[in-house]
Amino acid sequence: MSQPGPEAEAESDLTTGAADALWGRIHLGTEPRFRRTRKLMKHLPSPPRCQLCAAPFAGLFGPVMRQAGHRRWSGNPKYCAACFGLLEAVRGGAEIDCTLLFADVRGSTTLAEGMSPAAFRRLMDRFYRVSTDVLVEQDGIIDKFVGDEVVAIFIPALAHDAHASRAVAAATALLRATGHADTAGPWLPVGAGIATGVAYVGSVGGGDHVEFTALGDIVNTAARLASAAGPGEVLLTRAAATRADLPVDGLARRMLELKGKAEPVEATVLSARSDPPLGA
Repeated sequence: MSQPGPEAEAESDLTTGAADALWGRIHLGTEPRFRRTRKLMKHLPSPPRCQLCAAPFAGLFGPVMRQAGHRRWSGNPKYCAACFGLLEAVRGGAEIDCTLLFADVRGSTTLAEGMSPAAFRRLMDRFYRVSTDVLVEQDGIIDKFVGDEVVAIFIPALAHDAHASRAVAAATALLRATGHADTAGPWLPVGAGIATGVAYVGSVGGGDHVEFTALGDIVNTAARLASAAGPGEVLLTRAAATRADLPVDGLARRMLELKGKAEPVEATVLSARSDPPLGA
């Protein structure tokens, strides 16, 4: 992917339907130029990388990539400037089958009350670093960090048909990474929620502020499940558990009254010691 030029400027004039069709191909991994770019970039050392095109920010090729426009974007270092230029040039998105993961720190208010602001910041920074490593390893896109919470999107372009399995693997790995499988207990209490289904994924916003994010019912459901999860728990919808090929009948389940949902939601329960399949 190169720095946005005349082609991107022309794409900025695409109709809404054409822009959404382009984003649909991007999300499904069928847009030739992005598929080729990511395939090439993944062979170049080394992490950290742009979470959309996989261009390396460091290592031998880091300076070359920066000269080519793939430097960290100042407004959001998760992406390179070239990718975000595309989001600005072609504002839109597409409804796709994907998986959302929310993970948050349980009792963060109490934790913050018992330590200095600087110590709490260091604790949260550690959580952000660990979350980033785990989620990127499973080919998730980190949507945002909001206070004590991380939000990730797993789309077919990166995780293929295994987006639900990758989200489940990431959630349980995050619980283990925060110490929930250790006999001494976790160094940070974390709970997670996962939902699979159709969401609108793309660039939203106006003016100079544009965000790559997901919108829709499964986003809200995943957020509510994360809020309902206890420390060391992952709560996921039946659709997510089924798509991840989990043995649903052999796992604990709960019927939950979630805020804003008209009907109770059946949630499958996993723990840090769960060993879900990674999928294909």
